[in-house]
Amino acid sequence: MWITPEEVLLANALWVSERANPFFILQRRKGHGKGGGITGLLVGTMDVVLDSSARVAPYRILHQTGDSQIFWSIACGSSRKEITGHWEWLETNLLQTLSIFDNDEDITTFVKGKVSGIIAEENKSKAAQEDEDSGKFREAEQKMRKLFGMPGEEKLVNYYSCSYWKGRVPRQGWVYLSVNHLCFYSFLLGKEVTLVVQWTEVTRLEKNATLVFPESVRVSTRHTEHYFSMFLNINDTFKLMEQLATIAMRQLLDNEGFSADRTLPKACKTLKNVSALKRDLDARAKNERYRALFRLTPDERLDGHTDCTLWTPFAKMHIVGQLFVSNNYICFCSREEDLCQLIIPLREVSIVEKADSSSVLPCPVSISTKNKMTFLFANLKDRDFLVQRISDFLQRTPDKLWSDGHPLALSGYSVSQSEGIPSTTPLSSSLPTPAGAGGEPSQGRHYSPSLPTATQGLLRIYQKDDPEDHGPKATKEKMKEESWNIHFFEFGRGVCMYRTSKTRELVLNGIPESLRGELWLLFSGAQNEMATHPGYYAELVEQAMGRCTLATEEIERDLHRSMPEHHAFQNEMGIAALRRVLTAYACRNPGIGYCQAMNIVTSVLLLYCTEEEAFWLLVALCERMLPDYYNTRVVGALVDQGVFEELTRECLPLLYEHMQELGVISTISLSWFLTLFLSVMPFDSAVLLVDCFFYEGIKVIFQVALAVLHANMDTLLGCTDEGEAMTILGRYLDNVVNKQTVSPPIPHLHALLTSGDEPPPEIDVFQLIKSSYDKFGSLRADVIEQMRFKQRLKVIQSLEDTAKRSVVRAIMTDSAFSIEELEELYVLFKAKHIMSCYWGASCTAAERHDPSLPYLEQYRIDLEQFCQLFGALGTWLCGTHTVTLAARHFRLLDSNKDGLINFKEFVTGLSDANMLLVSLTALCPEEAESALEAAQFFTDDDSPQGTHTLLLTYDSSCIAICIQCNIVMSVSEVKDYKYYLRMWAKEKEPKIETIKDLPRMNQEQFIELCKTLYNMFSEDPLEQELYHAIATVASLLLRIGEVGKKFTNNGAKKSTDTTYTQAPTLSAELPQPEKEESNGESSSGQSLVCKALAEAQLETPPQQTSDEEVKDDTSVSSYSMVSTGSLQCEDIADDTVLIGCAGDQQRRGSTLDGDWSITFEQVLASMLTEPPLVDYFEKKGDIQARMATCKMQRGVERQVSSSSDHELAQLST
Repeated sequence: MWITPEEVLLANALWVSERANPFFILQRRKGHGKGGGITGLLVGTMDVVLDSSARVAPYRILHQTGDSQIFWSIACGSSRKEITGHWEWLETNLLQTLSIFDNDEDITTFVKGKVSGIIAEENKSKAAQEDEDSGKFREAEQKMRKLFGMPGEEKLVNYYSCSYWKGRVPRQGWVYLSVNHLCFYSFLLGKEVTLVVQWTEVTRLEKNATLVFPESVRVSTRHTEHYFSMFLNINDTFKLMEQLATIAMRQLLDNEGFSADRTLPKACKTLKNVSALKRDLDARAKNERYRALFRLTPDERLDGHTDCTLWTPFAKMHIVGQLFVSNNYICFCSREEDLCQLIIPLREVSIVEKADSSSVLPCPVSISTKNKMTFLFANLKDRDFLVQRISDFLQRTPDKLWSDGHPLALSGYSVSQSEGIPSTTPLSSSLPTPAGAGGEPSQGRHYSPSLPTATQGLLRIYQKDDPEDHGPKATKEKMKEESWNIHFFEFGRGVCMYRTSKTRELVLNGIPESLRGELWLLFSGAQNEMATHPGYYAELVEQAMGRCTLATEEIERDLHRSMPEHHAFQNEMGIAALRRVLTAYACRNPGIGYCQAMNIVTSVLLLYCTEEEAFWLLVALCERMLPDYYNTRVVGALVDQGVFEELTRECLPLLYEHMQELGVISTISLSWFLTLFLSVMPFDSAVLLVDCFFYEGIKVIFQVALAVLHANMDTLLGCTDEGEAMTILGRYLDNVVNKQTVSPPIPHLHALLTSGDEPPPEIDVFQLIKSSYDKFGSLRADVIEQMRFKQRLKVIQSLEDTAKRSVVRAIMTDSAFSIEELEELYVLFKAKHIMSCYWGASCTAAERHDPSLPYLEQYRIDLEQFCQLFGALGTWLCGTHTVTLAARHFRLLDSNKDGLINFKEFVTGLSDANMLLVSLTALCPEEAESALEAAQFFTDDDSPQGTHTLLLTYDSSCIAICIQCNIVMSVSEVKDYKYYLRMWAKEKEPKIETIKDLPRMNQEQFIELCKTLYNMFSEDPLEQELYHAIATVASLLLRIGEVGKKFTNNGAKKSTDTTYTQAPTLSAELPQPEKEESNGESSSGQSLVCKALAEAQLETPPQQTSDEEVKDDTSVSSYSMVSTGSLQCEDIADDTVLIGCAGDQQRRGSTLDGDWSITFEQVLASMLTEPPLVDYFEKKGDIQARMATCKMQRGVERQVSSSSDHELAQLST
């Protein structure tokens, strides 16, 4: 490529000149190409260690004039072909022009200007993202693609110098971290090490320090472990590795691929060796930490943060911390944990102004809100810029009803295109309208603001008629309410409330029932989402209700199982509200839909909140606070189960070992986490844990779970089996009581587990919570997130292994492959699907993996991917026409005609010889489709008619030939309903067909089959025996076809074969050898086939008389002679000669016999008479060797010892 001219002082140092003229010199790097010796080894090592550009561009062109000692580098190239093209351009376009200049300085100025102009033109066509990256980084990205054979779609994120430990020997080199791969390259004194690891294959990623591997990063896959050390900044490198591995796990979990953030603001200046993708990932990491810290919505983007102080009127002091500004919020967090936290939505801000600065209060900014609260920030470094940014965001803050267009767009839900729902009315007419009398919804609507559950929680509805209680419990409850009112007076109320350690104390003492819904909304962040999306829930309910999906069926099944002991859910009001909330969320988030345990949590939310509030709390739970808990495979709960086991091992090591032997931890913890203890603890006690959960997050659930195990440690250590341990823990949790509750007692439906007549002791829930904070309160959210990352890798890869075993077990009885071979094939099959997702083989690749489908259907590949795998793994290949054969094979395997096949169909295609023969005989679905079109043409009728479907199967293999024909009945025929019922039942009966029902093969297809088999056998060690066998079979089948003509209706046959009235001679139809052998054996094989065809009174081809005809004829190999009506566009190869085309010349010789035909059964029977053919199709290929070769193509670790030729092209994998 052309490069900006740079001055070179020592032109011949480490370079060898190969070409020269008066103005330019073409040079090659020493050690590259042939020769080099010890100097080449040293130079190559130096280039790798110092990250020299000469490693990726070992050729360059210099400009020099006269006797000047100064050279200018103007072009470089990674291959001789590339640099030679630049050299020839210079000789053609510049040499003659430069010869007319008199001054050497003018020549140099002209050359530099010309090269700079070429570079400017090239840069115009480059993508904007590439322009952001520095030249050094683009050079490293090009080097990565060359070294590891990556396509242009693979984007490099960053690269680092490090050592890769091969055994106990470190190899110094460079690790390249791309979006989908971890790559390493080292070249030291002729020893070359190349490593490529897909992020989707990583099972463990951790940073550790041992005596053998000091401060290293361990990357583990299912089969190997790799150690990297000696990083300049190991923490930054490891964080980036974690991010990329998380992206890969997300792709495996829900097929959510990586897409660059196009809205990321450009850097003020190009950062050295920092790519736009690295900036993107850094911004994502900061956004995630920011959103998690303040419980903000997923679309919130951090604009920046700065150190400052906040004046706290309740403490009369300035608190040091950080101020965060995003597109919708201003947030503050104190440097000391739990000292003070503040969230100010911009929608609440009324005034932002710069206050008077003083020595006591330097650079202050005052922010006032609509509810008359004022916040004073000081010690701001760039106050003017901060105020300007906040003002800009305030101007963008929407005042309209919906914050971002239609509310349903937030969840990816399309109103106009949703299945099963008619098109909706305009937004203005679909907003909630006043309800009719009696609190019922308006006519035709499912939700109305006047519904009782739309204005208050179920608990308040059913307790409003209860007499007022003046007992000690009620007094205690009023004292709690008064404490919170005092707190609101001092610290504020609503989203702008100061959140301090005092707030946490009040939460731990229990939230009053009258304030529980309000504070849950505040602490979870759900209040912000509800405030910015008014009317969203009402609109969603109208869209969702009435749909019939798998989620709605599961919801209906579980409605009456949701807290049936509570009187609020023993009538239709509570059940209807629960139905609306769950159905609305299933419509909002189809990826989750509905999961068991959601009904229990939602029913508790409805007791204290209105329907809309409960809906937004459920959104906060499922999408932010308990990520991935309620998807189809409860991955989040399994991850936290692993975290809980790890915490138990650290905090209670003795109990952990004993519990692992019993296998109890994994059994008990899943239900604890999924329902937040609501299903295993009395309601009045569990709801206090929910209070703490909404304020503290998941850490409080871990603390309480550890406290439960610690309280029962002595008893659990004496258990001898799992059942006894489960009984002890169940009995303990059943007796956790809340003695301060003012609600009437709710019977706990858990079986009361007692031993003997002695009643179990009661455990105060407040003491349990206090004990959990005293003993395990040191847990930090960031530590839990780090543990979650480690467990997420383990859980998702374990689920992938489970899916692989399930698929293999499902098809092992129908396959000729062993279990080990099937597992290896599954890995390659899945890898091909995943590669298509991130390398853009198909825009719909991301839609093929649906985790909710059965394991066998989760991964599917298209035609292009099947052709690649078939060519690499197939036993019966067909030379240059393998792709065409694979395409026919694919259409036979694609039974449902969706353009995709699953793993079972793929394995069938690799191992079924009978299906291969069907593909070879050109019995393709096009014929069935043509028959269908003809049937529809002659029986076209607008009235509804039945449909017959014929599915052809044989030898446990499904041939995708569906013949559908409409049932046409005469109007005069009058049938009763019993007749139609019998017809309908008959249609529903599966009709099993055999190979006898396959369409007959005409003479053209038979000749094509002979040519194909000849081409397949041409490279076989027993090709002469196979040639003799196929000649015998061809002779036999030709005679069978001639005999069969006498027993068929010639007139009817002719009428169906009018397509072949224009027929060429056999001069181009007979198989020609692809290469002539000196012993003439190939020509003898051809003569046998020619003789066999001649015996059927068909002329043999005349001798070719010109080189042009020979060239044309040899290009028509195998089965490239096809009918124009029997193939789709993708079947027609470059060297295909079409039969029946108007432009083709009529060749000399005899024509094809239109009445001649044979059946597939006759072809198969004839082949079975020849042992060489039987052995060929029944032999088991070395699939292990082919799979190993296929794996090598994606760059497994290898070491090359050579000091002569290290062409980078050979390193491509």
